[in-house]
Amino acid sequence: MTSPTSTRRPDGPPATPDHRAGRWRYAAGVAVAAATGYGLLAGWWTPRGPISTGQAVAALGLSLAVGAVAGLAMRSRWSMLLAPVTFVAVFELTRRWTVGPLVDGIHLTSVYGALAFLSGRGLHGVLALLPMLLGAALGAGAGRRLDGGWRSRRWWGTAGLWSRRSLTALLAVGLLAMTAGLLRPASTAAIHDSRGKTLAGSVAELGRVHVGGHDLSMMIRGESTTSPVLLYLTGGPGGTDIGALRRHSQNLEQDFVVATYDQRGAGGSYDQLDPTSTLTLANAVSDTVAVSNYLRSRFHQNKIILVGNSWGSMLGVLAAQAHPELYRAFVGAGQIVDIRATDRIYYQDTLAWARRTGKAGLVDTLTGNGPPPYRDSLDYEAVLGHEADVYPYDDTVNDESVGGFSTNLFVKEYSLLTQLHNLGAAFDVLTVLYPQLQGIDFRTQVTQLQVPVYLVQGRHETPGRAQPAQQWFDVLQAPHKELIVCEPCGHRTLFEQPELFRQIMTRTVLQ
Repeated sequence: MTSPTSTRRPDGPPATPDHRAGRWRYAAGVAVAAATGYGLLAGWWTPRGPISTGQAVAALGLSLAVGAVAGLAMRSRWSMLLAPVTFVAVFELTRRWTVGPLVDGIHLTSVYGALAFLSGRGLHGVLALLPMLLGAALGAGAGRRLDGGWRSRRWWGTAGLWSRRSLTALLAVGLLAMTAGLLRPASTAAIHDSRGKTLAGSVAELGRVHVGGHDLSMMIRGESTTSPVLLYLTGGPGGTDIGALRRHSQNLEQDFVVATYDQRGAGGSYDQLDPTSTLTLANAVSDTVAVSNYLRSRFHQNKIILVGNSWGSMLGVLAAQAHPELYRAFVGAGQIVDIRATDRIYYQDTLAWARRTGKAGLVDTLTGNGPPPYRDSLDYEAVLGHEADVYPYDDTVNDESVGGFSTNLFVKEYSLLTQLHNLGAAFDVLTVLYPQLQGIDFRTQVTQLQVPVYLVQGRHETPGRAQPAQQWFDVLQAPHKELIVCEPCGHRTLFEQPELFRQIMTRTVLQ
């Protein structure tokens, strides 16, 4: 680090100690003021960190500028420490009223806690602190050159200089590459005919739909705009399946206009999370109804087909119950009926598995926490984080297999920021909505639906989901109902066996 006592005035005699100390205090004050102002702005404007592409690019530019001001003022690499530390302290104080696992306390001792840290503060650190470090290094170097500062000519001084320059250059290249990645827009390809030209009468759109006062990310694809409309509701809460539909279920586009939207706070709609006070179950249902009406009007169809997976199946049931006149049929895949009952079966089975396999730490955690529900969403890790071990089955024959969720993100329908925010968005939305689902039990609250109902369940669905779903199906009254079991599948039948699911949709649901 360059010492403050080494400062010289090129146009006069060496500065006195008092002059050097005064200049150092002034320079440090400038650096602190710049970082403080930026911290206040960021805490007010982006309390969860940058969650839109515009915010992310702005954060990169502002951070670089603040670092450059601090470095130029101090003429010292100490600015690379002072500016970021000041920014972080002010930012955290400014956003202290914001709630959620990504902004609350740091819990690195658990997997969920570590993932929340990386998705929140970790990502923000890359977008804000790294460019600030680069700016401070460049500013300090420019300031020393303006002062005509002395440089060591000894070999180790020269080696250190070029090492620092190389690291600075690498950081600059990395940030330029990240900026280019952030500026890449999400898009979806046109549907082509056998000659490679856009298929006449097809639709392939990725955009936004304005519902409930929010602009939600939406994808619509189909080979013919006259085909029946299928609205797919993603699981979660907080999940996105735009990528899964593109990687595994393109075959549905041959027979349907397939539409899906990222619900508030999820996927491409992460920037619509706040205010979380309005992120309610009732509003989630009204959003689904609004999207359904948009699609009915857009494609001139009186009724559409509603398909939901996991949490999306709960949302679909509630929408069909509220407005049965909108829907030709409801299809529940991986149907959820009672969240509390499901989680308690998971708790019992996971505790038994942990005892059987000698996992004393997990046993202690589960018994210490007691059965769900929990106030802290991170506590669900012990209950839900071992599903593949507690309920193993061979899924290698399925289209979506091991690593399906993560690999589904690598489609151009997601921007880079959406890919980076995917996990954090799920944490944030789940924390808000999950407690609101604890009182729902379709077995007593939804015993009648005025639309045909089809449950498409995997043979290897977990008992916590399958048992309540069977019990609900048994008591449900509907114009028509069928329970269809897919032999090789688990929880995500439409993505695990997409061709089988397509056959069910065309040969059973449409008949």
